[in-house]
Amino acid sequence: MKIIEVDQLVKKFGSFVANDHLTFDVEEGEVFGFLGANGAGKTTAIRILCGLSYPTSGRISVAGFDVYREREKIKQNIGYMSQKFSLYEDLTVSENIRLYAGIYGLRKQEIRERETELLERLGMSDIRKRRIGEIPLGWKQKLAFSVAVFHKPRIVFLDEPTGGVDPITRRQFWELIYEATKEGITVFVTTHYMDEAEYCDRVSIMVQGRIEALDTPRNLRRDHQAGDMNEVFLQLAREGS
Repeated sequence: MKIIEVDQLVKKFGSFVANDHLTFDVEEGEVFGFLGANGAGKTTAIRILCGLSYPTSGRISVAGFDVYREREKIKQNIGYMSQKFSLYEDLTVSENIRLYAGIYGLRKQEIRERETELLERLGMSDIRKRRIGEIPLGWKQKLAFSVAVFHKPRIVFLDEPTGGVDPITRRQFWELIYEATKEGITVFVTTHYMDEAEYCDRVSIMVQGRIEALDTPRNLRRDHQAGDMNEVFLQLAREGS
């Protein structure tokens, strides 16, 4: 079942074309990678899919809802984590969890139960009263993701969530992503780290606002006779320049 359908998405800012006729779909339960260099148009597209921005043209549906007419319904069915982690630095770990859970409409009893379970799972029970600004970046990252899926959305959008962290922490973060997919959550992730493509079921690679390739990592490596996804990207970037 397709949970995201995009047909000829165009987004312009004046004469600048940020998204140039993007067409793709995402299957329910899939880890879909939206890859490309900084400035390729990934964040622009993800904001449209999240109902935060209107496209210039094109037909787009997310979780069965139209991005032009049903943006609020889209927001009710998704989670979102930006590269800034979306947490309030001056609030404690517990206060951040309860704030977002309240926004998502969860009941107080449900919030308390899930908060306790979440903090135990993350090994963060002892720091629940510490301010976010005082904890390490890797912990912030894991917490921000967990908050984004706290209300068990149908889709979670991750906009370059692993920027600035070490490879070990990045791998641990991807383990959280896999746990979310086991619970039936579809993951749509943007990144400019080509090695992270290997963790996705399928990936699209954007170059200068266009999707230049879309397939499984294995098929892309085969088709481009490349040893890894970075080689695939470099080939596509040269062809698209």
